[in-house]
Amino acid sequence: MDNKNEFKPYIPADKIVPEFTVTSVLIGIILAVVFGAANAYIGLLVGMTISASIPAAVISMGIIRVILRRDSILENNLVQTIGSAGESLAAGAIFTLPALFLWAEEGKIDYPSVITIFFIALFGGLLGVCFMVPLRQALIVEEHGTLPFPEGTACAEVLLAGEEGGSKAGSVFTGLGVAAVYKFIADGLKLFPSEIGYAFKSYAGSQIGIQVLPSLAGVGFICGPKISSYMLAGGTLSWFVLMPAIALFGGDATIFPGEVSINEMLTMEGGGPSLLWSNYIKYIGAGAVAAGGIISLIKTFPLIVRTFKQAMASMSKKHAQKNALRTQQDLPMPILLVIILAIVLLIWIIPTFPVNPVGSLIIVIFGFFFASVSSRMVGLIGSSNNPVSGMAIATLIIATLLLKVTGTTGTTGMVGAIAIGGVICIIAAIAGDTSQDLKTGFIVGATPKKQQIGEMIGVVVSAAAIGGVLYLLNEAWHYGTEELPAAQATMMKMLVEGIMNAELPWALIFIGVFIAIVAEILKVPVMPFAVGMYLPFSLSAGIMAGGAVRFIVEKIKGTDEEKKARADRGVLFTSGLIAGEGIIGIVLAVLAVVHVDKVIQLPFQLPQWGSLIIFILLLYFLYTRCMKKEK
Repeated sequence: MDNKNEFKPYIPADKIVPEFTVTSVLIGIILAVVFGAANAYIGLLVGMTISASIPAAVISMGIIRVILRRDSILENNLVQTIGSAGESLAAGAIFTLPALFLWAEEGKIDYPSVITIFFIALFGGLLGVCFMVPLRQALIVEEHGTLPFPEGTACAEVLLAGEEGGSKAGSVFTGLGVAAVYKFIADGLKLFPSEIGYAFKSYAGSQIGIQVLPSLAGVGFICGPKISSYMLAGGTLSWFVLMPAIALFGGDATIFPGEVSINEMLTMEGGGPSLLWSNYIKYIGAGAVAAGGIISLIKTFPLIVRTFKQAMASMSKKHAQKNALRTQQDLPMPILLVIILAIVLLIWIIPTFPVNPVGSLIIVIFGFFFASVSSRMVGLIGSSNNPVSGMAIATLIIATLLLKVTGTTGTTGMVGAIAIGGVICIIAAIAGDTSQDLKTGFIVGATPKKQQIGEMIGVVVSAAAIGGVLYLLNEAWHYGTEELPAAQATMMKMLVEGIMNAELPWALIFIGVFIAIVAEILKVPVMPFAVGMYLPFSLSAGIMAGGAVRFIVEKIKGTDEEKKARADRGVLFTSGLIAGEGIIGIVLAVLAVVHVDKVIQLPFQLPQWGSLIIFILLLYFLYTRCMKKEK
């Protein structure tokens, strides 16, 4: 408790400055929708999302300080609190909900209504915020100094260095502009192919390639060379070991779930190695991703139990709220209980969730458990490493089995399992995000209650927008295709079907499971390796390119401070790259839906080496941005 008394926030508790203003709420709402949509697109493409807190904080400083000439760090903090809710909600939604669209494509169910998606996202988001509020005292105040909350602390540093807000915001906006133009020329005008590849004839089944997109370079730079190389290793195993082995031993055999022989797949019109990927490697990769999620859950289980005990113990201490300082005021418990009870009733009443009142209560209890786990894990290892999909996999398996046992089978049970999994996934993602935001607020001296209301506003707005975004992307490119692999959602769909109907290529899935176990024994982080196995090799290669730039930037001589400053400049610029491409991805989806996409295409296209040169120039530009010294 001592460090609680010692810690003095940047804005003292007795000082009142503008915080919850019309400006901060409006900018926050816009950023929540923009980052939510951009992250949904990037997440469905790459299987990973990025934290939007820092870019949102930087953009808000650029707008509030530089354009509006106002100077309140707490307004900026509220903008990033609302803005980052959009990104987290999108992350939770895209891991599960596209499965409903995939079933609709197969004609098993009707397309989910936007209202259905809204309710799943809204319930998950609001519960995530409500569950985090009573944990704030335990995790953020009393554990200050022991739980680092990397993104939350980094975001506070960015806000405190706000005097340089102009130059930092410039970096994000430059990245945004560069990626927007690049993506539009590559995938809108089709001046050069955004994916280049070469299938080896003499080594049948293998194919080398790279997607030359700014977002991939950005994801690689932010994740760093280590994670990028694990993803590349997974891709190498799939595309240069497993697929050639299938081609070599498969020959004229027709192997389930394929419908033609292996040789035909490789030689038929529109075929080639990518057909082997979609028929076989997807299942092996799904097995590895599922095993990776479960392994990460098992490894953190002692931590999970400890966290839960501590959270319960701290909640049982009564914290007087009546005369609390401004920096200690949370939303009152009665309000939170009313929201939680209302959601329990609505889950029971709304037909999308085929559960009785007890089932509804179980969802909420599960949700609280994962929210407390997520909040603490984010404090230790950061949002990017939070095993949200692992928690969702565990929930899905349990939910599907319970629904099957209680007689809710067939498509009703499958849709129910995905809806329940979606709610839990979003709870875990939003609880992790809220705890990072409240940590930032704790350091800068924000009012927790106002941040919690801001987080709820961000959730409501993003939940209203996410259904439209999911429909738009599916209409433009369809989930489960090479344009939008939707890795986690496809895997969740397979899991639910497999448990309900017992009709999965289990041999392929078990190959993936045991590869994941081998990776774990070799101490390779399973999740990035498994996602790399699942995704097309060209995606992992694009991500590795960004990781390589980060590696070079950090290896060049300089003091530790200089190296950190270089990496920070790169992270801001690449956050802009990712957001810029995500936004143009959404714009191109709109053009594809209204059939304007073919009209704007140029009549000629540069050859593959042209793409490669342009991508190398982009990587060089990223390198120069990192190395550029501050004036």
